[in-house]
Amino acid sequence: MKKVAVIDYGMGNLHSVAKALEYVGDNVKVLVTSDADTIASADHVIFPGVGAIRDCMAEIRRLHIDKIVAEVSRTKPLLAICVGMQALMDSSEENGGVPCLGLVHGEVRFFGNVDAGVTGDSTRACSGLRDDDGAPLKVPHMGWNCVQQTDHHPLWRGIEDNTRFYFVHSYYVVLGASEQASGVTRYGVQFTAALNKGNLFAVQFHPEKSQHGGLQLLRNFLAWDGTH
Repeated sequence: MKKVAVIDYGMGNLHSVAKALEYVGDNVKVLVTSDADTIASADHVIFPGVGAIRDCMAEIRRLHIDKIVAEVSRTKPLLAICVGMQALMDSSEENGGVPCLGLVHGEVRFFGNVDAGVTGDSTRACSGLRDDDGAPLKVPHMGWNCVQQTDHHPLWRGIEDNTRFYFVHSYYVVLGASEQASGVTRYGVQFTAALNKGNLFAVQFHPEKSQHGGLQLLRNFLAWDGTH
């Protein structure tokens, strides 16, 4: 039986992720845990996240999840979701600036700073962020966006290009190395929707809430051996 660890540091909708994995998995045991030994013994690992990055990083470091994620990112298939993806970067603009894990070179920026010259505050609407018709867009970005696939990664198998996925976020990733992007989308500005680095894959959207495309991505992850 394949073991999948969903890392629990108190900041994520772990129940829905676990249920989605159980739904798509065949002979899979899903373990929601913060235990280092349990995570190390798993075949696949999910690194989720929801909420403010300052609180997430505080719990990640308090529970030594930072060391666990760094080790897993080198040794087995790892899927980071939403704030989990953002936590992989060097830093985030959120909460006045927060150092992150630095496992992927890049930074996390606030939608509200696009052409607006304001500080990161996820509670305000942004007059600088606009759609293709010039209409103002609100922050956070909530809803369905088409994701353009920028590579042929195994996690896209069986998923059509420009499939819609569900997003809920006020901040977006800007990669230091654009070739690590696996998918992009647009909300006033083009941003990275998915990235890859070795046996690590990360998505800004929520696959567990994205119906057929999201479930297929989770199914692909469970079948993935971490190589291209």
